[in-house]
Amino acid sequence: MSSQPIILCVEDNLRNRVLLKRILQHQGYEVQEAKDAHQALEILKTLVPDLILMDINMPDVDGFALTQKLRRKPKLADVPIIAITANVMKGDRERVLEAGCDGYIEKPIDIDELTSQVSLFLGVVKK
Repeated sequence: MSSQPIILCVEDNLRNRVLLKRILQHQGYEVQEAKDAHQALEILKTLVPDLILMDINMPDVDGFALTQKLRRKPKLADVPIIAITANVMKGDRERVLEAGCDGYIEKPIDIDELTSQVSLFLGVVKK
C-alpha cells in the first residue's frame, strides 16, 4: 500500500493526461488516469483517491455531470475535486463550483497553480 497521496486524473486528452501525470509524479503523488467518465467510474468502484482532477469538457458525460454523480456517492462525497477547464468566460468558475467542484484551474495549465492547489486541497506542506 502506498503512503503517497493518490490523485485520479480524469482527462480525455492524452497529451494533457501525460503532462498532468508527469508534473504530479514529480511532486511525489501517485496518479491514476481515466480518459472519460465511464473509465473514471470503473476505477472509482475500487479506489477512493485523495483528490480528483476533473476535465470539464469531455465527450458523452461531461465533468459537470460526473462531478454531480460522484457527490451523491457517500464514499466519494468528501474527496476534493479540482476542475481543469478551458471554460474561462465570466460565470464559468461559479458554474464549476456550483456543480460540486472544490477548485478551478484554467487551461492552459499553469504548473505553479496546479501544484499549489493540489497541495492546498491535500493539506500537503511542500518544502
